[in-house]
Amino acid sequence: MIDRPAIAAFGRASGCLSVGGLPLDRLVERVGSTPFFAYDRRLLTARIELLRATLPYGIDLSYAVKANPMPAVAQHLSVLVDSLDVASALEMRIALDTPMRPERISFAGPGKTPAELSQAVAAGVTIEMESETEAERVIAIGDRLGLRPRVAVRVNPDFEIKGSGMRMGVGPQQFGVDAERVPALLKELALADLEVLGFHVFAGSQNLRAEILCDAQRKTVDLALRLAEAAPMPVRYLNIGGGFGIPYFDADIPLDLPAIGANLAKLLTDSIRPRLPEARVVVELGRFIVGECGVYVTRIIDRKESRGKTFLIVDGGLHHQLAASGNFGQVIRRNYPLAIGNRMDEDPTETVSVVGCLCTPLDLLGEKVQLPPAKIGDLVVVFQAGAYGLTASPTAFLGHPHPAEVLV
Repeated sequence: MIDRPAIAAFGRASGCLSVGGLPLDRLVERVGSTPFFAYDRRLLTARIELLRATLPYGIDLSYAVKANPMPAVAQHLSVLVDSLDVASALEMRIALDTPMRPERISFAGPGKTPAELSQAVAAGVTIEMESETEAERVIAIGDRLGLRPRVAVRVNPDFEIKGSGMRMGVGPQQFGVDAERVPALLKELALADLEVLGFHVFAGSQNLRAEILCDAQRKTVDLALRLAEAAPMPVRYLNIGGGFGIPYFDADIPLDLPAIGANLAKLLTDSIRPRLPEARVVVELGRFIVGECGVYVTRIIDRKESRGKTFLIVDGGLHHQLAASGNFGQVIRRNYPLAIGNRMDEDPTETVSVVGCLCTPLDLLGEKVQLPPAKIGDLVVVFQAGAYGLTASPTAFLGHPHPAEVLV
C-alpha cells in the first residue's frame, strides 16, 4: 500500500496505524470508545524543530491557540514556542495555565467584550486592539484598575494576499483598524497611559504558495515601517501573521518553507533591524503547527449496499469533523486523506463512501474513496485533523456524544 505523506508520518505497527508510538488498536482500548481525536506529541515537537531549523534567527514563533485549544496541546507547545495567541477569554485562561509568561500572550479578535478586556488587562497579556472603540475601552479599564495596559494595534492592510483559504485583509473587514486610520488612532493612544508595543498584520490563512506569502511579508513590513513613523514609542512588537498552509488534498503541493525562511532573513537584515531595532518579530502559526499532527478515529458500525454503491457508516461525522465533510470553507468538496487504520498493510481494492451517523446527506467524510475491504468494527482514520477539528464543528447537532481528545 502506497501512503500519502500525511499518512506515512504516523508510522505503523503490526498492520495498524501508530499514533504517538501506540498501535491504533491499543490506543482505542486506552481511550475507551470511538470516535476520538488523537494528537501525536512527537510530531508536534518535530514541527517546531522544522520551523526553528528553517526560519531565521530573530523570528519568534507564536502558536495560535484557536487552531487547537486542547489544554494538553497548549501545555506541550507552550515550552516550545515563544508566545501564544488567543481569541477568547477561555483560550486566554488555557494559555495562562501554561508556563508561558502573560506578557508573551496576545489576545486578538473582533468583538472583545468589556469583561474580556478587563480580564486581559488584569492578566497583563498583550491586547491586539481591533477598533477605536476597543481602544477607548482598554484605556478606561486601565484607568479603573490602576494598571497600564499592554497593547498593539491590529491593522487591516491596504494590500491583498491571493491564494489564501480565507482572506482577512484589504477592503472592508471586521478585523483590525484600516491602515489609513491607524496614524490618527496612534495620536490618540499617545495621550493615554498605555504601553503601545507595535502592530499585528494578518492578511490571510491556508496559503500553499511561497511566492505569494513572501510578497505579503514584504508588503506587511513596508506597511509596518510606514506606520511606525506615527507610533508614540519605539516599536517593540511586530506580528506579521502567518498563513502557512498544509496540503489536504491529492493535488496540493506542500509549502516551500526554505523560500519563506530566506525571504524573512532578507527582510530582517535589510528592512526591520535597521529601522525597528527593538522590535520582536513574530510569525503566528496555528494550522501549520498542529494540522498534520492529529487524526480523527471513528468506527464502522454498518456496511451498506445501495443501488451499486457501498457505504461505510461510522459512529462519527461532521458534528466532530466539519472541515473533512467539506462544509467548512470548501467550494468544491474534496476528500481529506482517509485510511482503514487497522488494515494499513492491505491494498485498496474497493471504492466506497464513508458517511457519518447524522440524519443529513451533508454528513460525508469520504466520497468514492479507494480503501482496503472494510468490515463492521474496523477503524476509519481521517488525517490532517489536528487543526480546526473538534472546536470548529457543531458538536451539539442531533445530540450525539462528545468525542474524546488525547495527546499521545
